[in-house]
Amino acid sequence: MTRSLAIAALLLAAVPALAQDAATYNKGLQAYNSGDYETAAQLLFEVSNSATDQDVKANAEYYLAASFQRLNLPVTAYSYYANILKQGKANKNYLKAVEGLVNVQETLGDQYLIPNLLNNNYNEDWATLNLEVLSRINYLIGGISQRKSKFDEAKAFLEAVPKESAVYAKSQYLLGIVLVDPRYPGGSQGQEAIAAFQRVIDTTARNQKDLLLTQQLALLGLGRTYYGMGEYQKAVDAYERVPRFSKYWDQALFENGFARFQNDDLGGALGSLQALHAPQFAGAFQPESWILKATTYYFSCLHQESKTALAAFDELYLPMIEKLKGLVEGDDKDVTAYFRLVEGDDGTKVPKPVLNWVRSNERLLGVFAMLKQIDAEKRVIDDKQGWRAVKLVPEVVGYLDQTRGLLEQVAGQFAKNRLVEALRNVKGFADQAEIIRFETSKSEKELAEAGVDQVALLKKQTLYRPKTPQENWNYWKFQGEFWRDEIGYYQYTLKKGCPAGRGD
Repeated sequence: MTRSLAIAALLLAAVPALAQDAATYNKGLQAYNSGDYETAAQLLFEVSNSATDQDVKANAEYYLAASFQRLNLPVTAYSYYANILKQGKANKNYLKAVEGLVNVQETLGDQYLIPNLLNNNYNEDWATLNLEVLSRINYLIGGISQRKSKFDEAKAFLEAVPKESAVYAKSQYLLGIVLVDPRYPGGSQGQEAIAAFQRVIDTTARNQKDLLLTQQLALLGLGRTYYGMGEYQKAVDAYERVPRFSKYWDQALFENGFARFQNDDLGGALGSLQALHAPQFAGAFQPESWILKATTYYFSCLHQESKTALAAFDELYLPMIEKLKGLVEGDDKDVTAYFRLVEGDDGTKVPKPVLNWVRSNERLLGVFAMLKQIDAEKRVIDDKQGWRAVKLVPEVVGYLDQTRGLLEQVAGQFAKNRLVEALRNVKGFADQAEIIRFETSKSEKELAEAGVDQVALLKKQTLYRPKTPQENWNYWKFQGEFWRDEIGYYQYTLKKGCPAGRGD
């Protein structure tokens, strides 16, 4: 009898608790609907921790995350949407949380946390999502698949993005990157890649996200594809369409130098490199550009000029080798130390050109922005006195600190990988420099032994002005000054130090 009474008492006690949860939830929802998201978050947090009714609890969790999103606390919102996503179909607001995560990802520009979370939880139920939301998910997962070299999977996801989507152009660009990759099953699909890049370039829809930057990337992709197919003039044409002083212009100049060289336009190649070596690009990490310059002169038997280019490479890049070795070789420090290194260095520990190159990594820039956002959110949350009363502040700060720790690991690994790559590049090009230096000395010796008078040979040749593209263009002789409106239009004309039949 006593036991039955105890059970009845517990059931009776649960009724007021359910009523209290429902009342608090309704107050929180009312605050949310009226735009008082700070009060809503406080009340909904209470309910999400106390409710025993699963529907009430699920709704409180969703609107709590949505309140953070409306308060412009996207990283905090991510943590709470992620908690719902991990519950799966057991939470009635599961698909709403997926949509919330997609929107937060766009706000943050996050390229790691949310894309990987979506990739790991993707399932066929998501087909019922809003078309734009699903398109963005397909684009994000396509990017992850591409980075993991799952090319067929990447292609399927990217091709599923329709023209109406705001990420159609970005998806087509990435599709081109997938198709042109030589590791693609069956080999590079050059013509299909060209078609994908061209669709990006031809896009005029105003709803496209980051369209101008994506089109510039597509021009680079087009140039690289034509270069890989041996169609060097078409590669040159693509590279020269990248706007001057755009974000990707220095890369276009560098790659155009190679395309012009392969197209037997040695003067054009040197012109591209001269622009790249202008003071406006001081601090750029382009060791291979000096190797190309030396090679171009070598093929014209202009030995002294080739040696001068190699000397410039030695002066700029050889000191970096020991410095980089000290940072990455034989070091077992935690990867977060590399994040702190590249975040706080002013060029004293890491060579400035390498530091600039490391920091220019798009994914690393995204992590830096996320970390900055976390710090901003912590400052905002710390001022919420009402949230402290219900212990919301410590929970949110705990989530933010956990996310920061994960991002620092990610950023540290990115930074370390880039430093290792920089060292490998410099060492590799230093080896190439030695080969060119040897071949240059060998060529000089062979010409001398053959009795070739290079001085007389060069004097006989006339140095003509470079061609101007159109009649309304003016020709100005370079006199050692880099004028902004001239950079990118340099063109050399070269004499040949090779005897007839050699170097042609």
